[in-house]
Amino acid sequence: MSGHSKWAQIKRKKAVTDAKRGAIFAKISKEIMVAARLGGPDSTSNFRLRFAIEKAKTNLMPQNNIQRAIEKGAGLDSANSHIEEIIYEGYGPGGTAILILCTTDNKNRSVADIRSYFTKHNGKLAESGAVSWMFTKRGEIKISNYSFKNQDEIYELAIEAGAEDIDFSDEEHAIIITKPEELEKVQKNIVSKGIKPQETQISFNPKEHIEVSDPECAKDIVKLLEAIEEHDDVQEVYCNFDIKEGIEMSS
Repeated sequence: MSGHSKWAQIKRKKAVTDAKRGAIFAKISKEIMVAARLGGPDSTSNFRLRFAIEKAKTNLMPQNNIQRAIEKGAGLDSANSHIEEIIYEGYGPGGTAILILCTTDNKNRSVADIRSYFTKHNGKLAESGAVSWMFTKRGEIKISNYSFKNQDEIYELAIEAGAEDIDFSDEEHAIIITKPEELEKVQKNIVSKGIKPQETQISFNPKEHIEVSDPECAKDIVKLLEAIEEHDDVQEVYCNFDIKEGIEMSS
């Protein structure tokens, strides 16, 4: 199980009690704004914007919120807001590698906050390029396992659609893996076969994993990641840890 998958599972278990809809909407709004600024407000020709809108709808974000974010990002309203995308890199406890994707209107604020989290939780914010080489950029399309009879059926469909591989490490979902530049094409092929993806995104997957066997170190890593993810500017966090089986994560 990859470090990213492990962290994703931990997040899902906490989401039932920790999710704050307003904060989720704020993060998605920034994602939409960046997509609209970079590729324009037309989702039919801007696939990144289209994926962001799909994510917003999956999270039950109101249509007027979506439209307002598009207009702000494309500069179509009177608000003078400039959101940009930044990737921060760092080392967590135990030498784990962490990538943080942010969308922010204030880089100085964001980097100061992120640095403070690393310092507080026995990590270190690093220079650009320090850990990004440990990850592979790829396209990911999440679909429900329950839509198919078995894994062979999902695999055949995905490969036929142009995917490179499939990750079955999650019991409820299959992750169809593509080259970043082929994500849109594969997603269209999946949809044409009557399958509605639950999420489509560009992701960073660790090339190798660091096994964390010390319980205290594992807890420190999770506390660091939780602090980072709660920041309003943070969109995604990727890491390369793999917590050893049997370690109890409750505080």
